[in-house]
Amino acid sequence: MNTLSSVWSWLTTAANWSGENGVWHRLAQHLFLTFACLALSALIALPVALALGHLGRGGALAVNLANIGRAVPTFAVLVLLLLTPLGRYGQWPTVIALVLFAIPPLLTNAYVGMREVDQDVVRAARGMGMTGTQLVWRVEVPLASPLILTGVRIAAVQLVATATLAALVGGGGLGRIITAGFHLASTPQVVAGAVIVAVFALLMEAAFELGQRWCAPPWARRRIR
Repeated sequence: MNTLSSVWSWLTTAANWSGENGVWHRLAQHLFLTFACLALSALIALPVALALGHLGRGGALAVNLANIGRAVPTFAVLVLLLLTPLGRYGQWPTVIALVLFAIPPLLTNAYVGMREVDQDVVRAARGMGMTGTQLVWRVEVPLASPLILTGVRIAAVQLVATATLAALVGGGGLGRIITAGFHLASTPQVVAGAVIVAVFALLMEAAFELGQRWCAPPWARRRIR
């Protein structure tokens, strides 16, 4: 109970929320890092997944390779990148490690979504004279959107939790609260930092879930539920 009360005391102390080392500033850094890495990983994974899903070739190999990457710990990738010349360039090792971490769910879900599109609908669209590009953007992507959005949501939540690693190499974000707590031998601060990250991840999950339901066409909302 003493630890819990100490954690609550830390969380309710206004000084811990303001300033450069405060929660709000670290939260802004964490948000920026999360969405920057999510955007970069989406720019890499989604075009590949959509193209392979449309063509129906090479997708299984790409998905398997991406899933193999999940077995490699992000921290191990980060350490290896720090040992390369990239280690001289500030946050780039962290960004690259997080982008590689976010690619598998984006690639897998988008590819599976494209391949699960009803082929009768695809053939009907071709029969109407649609080109390949029109078929992708007017038929396949809208029908695959529930799974594509699910992949984005999974990647975003995973990034929120994993971006705390940035603090280990001097980066910003909520992880700095936890590492500062370790340096100060302050268990309440370490636990408070972990609680904040967990709550942030849950809020991110809820926000993307609501956004997914809101953006999905009416016929797809039952599938999302």
